[in-house]
Amino acid sequence: MVLLTFDVEEFDIAEEYGQTVDIATKIRVSTEGLLKIVALLDTYAIKATFFCTAFFAERQPELARRLAEQHELASHGYYHSDFKIEHLRESREALERIGGKPVLGYRMARLAPLDANLVAEAGYLYDSSMNPTWLPGRYNNLNRPRTLHRVANDKLWLLPTSVTPLLRFPLFWLTLKNLPLTLVSWLSWRTLQHDGYLLLYYHPWEYCDLSAWKLPYYTRSTDGDALLLKMENYIRFFKKRNVEFGTIRDFLDTIPIRAKD
Repeated sequence: MVLLTFDVEEFDIAEEYGQTVDIATKIRVSTEGLLKIVALLDTYAIKATFFCTAFFAERQPELARRLAEQHELASHGYYHSDFKIEHLRESREALERIGGKPVLGYRMARLAPLDANLVAEAGYLYDSSMNPTWLPGRYNNLNRPRTLHRVANDKLWLLPTSVTPLLRFPLFWLTLKNLPLTLVSWLSWRTLQHDGYLLLYYHPWEYCDLSAWKLPYYTRSTDGDALLLKMENYIRFFKKRNVEFGTIRDFLDTIPIRAKD
């Protein structure tokens, strides 16, 4: 099974590089990209998991409800650039109120480290906040389990984002943007055969024209409709091989309660 996941957040990456983005623009850019992604998934009858900030959902409640009804709505915190421990529970409750369905999953903004016990205590079934690789300037998780396992005294599933076996090459948003699709597809297929599933993550704002902001080349090398087409061809690669797509919630329903390292 392929688990497509999208981090639905207020567009703030430009602020990491010293630029100011007003709230209306942050919501507009993410909404524009999100609508493109949802339309693409509809075309191929694919369900995905959307980790959404409560801040975004409160400003786009109808869209958030659509995600909850047609896909899976999970928490990406209350805000993308601000975190307090109480946001764990508050964001879940806000998303449940808006979406009308239980929120089972959490992903920390920028995959920052967080005590799994706090996530479990806030009422979540699973956490997907860890990329089990080394990303300079961000994190080094080479010593962490690479695949699905239990944490917090078996109270919480931890679903790391997918990396290749052995070398732990990450299969995430920057990989799809910057590598040839044939190579990305080959690495993904080998990892899927080895692990039995793929957990991939992206951001809706990637599917907008980012030329108005001064961002590092690797974050904007392919964007907008060109990236959307690349994603579509990536999806078609799996579809031709009869690979199933699903939400994390559905995936967890198919496995026994045991760790897999």
